Amino acid sequence: MALELPAEFKHILRVLNTNLAGDQKVVYSFTSIRGVGRRYANLCLKKAECNIDRRAGELEDDEVEKVVNVMQNPQDFKVPTWFLNRQKDPRDGAHAHALANELNSRLRDDFERMKKMRLHRGLRHAWGIRVRGQHTKTTGRGGRIVGVAKKK
Repeated sequence: MALELPAEFKHILRVLNTNLAGDQKVVYSFTSIRGVGRRYANLCLKKAECNIDRRAGELEDDEVEKVVNVMQNPQDFKVPTWFLNRQKDPRDGAHAHALANELNSRLRDDFERMKKMRLHRGLRHAWGIRVRGQHTKTTGRGGRIVGVAKKK
């Protein structure tokens, strides 16, 4: 018994500057967008009233637009603030969910702000070393070989 594809099946969907695999389940396909995990994708699909058991290539254009609208404006669809990845933004204090290119630019701005303020975390980002308190004596040397030279 062969799997029949619908006539309008799309193998690749272009959503938020990201290529989505059409042969994957909808939830897992949307996780390839930066800033979207499994739980957030599942929540957005439920808020947009899409069937989560389908493949991404089976979605119609209006359904994809509804899901993207929910992802970009989660507070309009009563998504709780603890679900968002930009809670209490340092610049304006607003809650938001950053996706794709916006997420990259916001992270870059945050690191630049930390460097400018000379925060410990910002300096470590600038130096390219571990930021979150990991041990650095023997690990994370970045390809440099450090050790005792053998005698000939």
